[in-house]
Amino acid sequence: MFKTSSVLVQALEESFLAELRKFTSAELKEYNGKSDNPVYLAYKGKVYDVSESDLWRDGEHMGLHQAGKDITEELDLAPHMEEVFERVKIVGELV
Repeated sequence: MFKTSSVLVQALEESFLAELRKFTSAELKEYNGKSDNPVYLAYKGKVYDVSESDLWRDGEHMGLHQAGKDITEELDLAPHMEEVFERVKIVGELV
């Protein structure tokens, strides 16, 4: 089994993100789950596609969070932590 250094992991992640779409906050607002739009949200600079999640129907999560924006600060109030994003597709980067 190989051990991967954190420097290598960070370099791979930066390379991966460089190839992804860059979203401004204004562009991200369009992906709010309304009018058949995909459901995207940003967390710690990464943009995630949560369209397939039943927990984000119509762009809203549990009546507390709205899609189409950065929810980094809001996650402090959630009963879970950032590990939930490990199961979600990254589609871009918030710039």
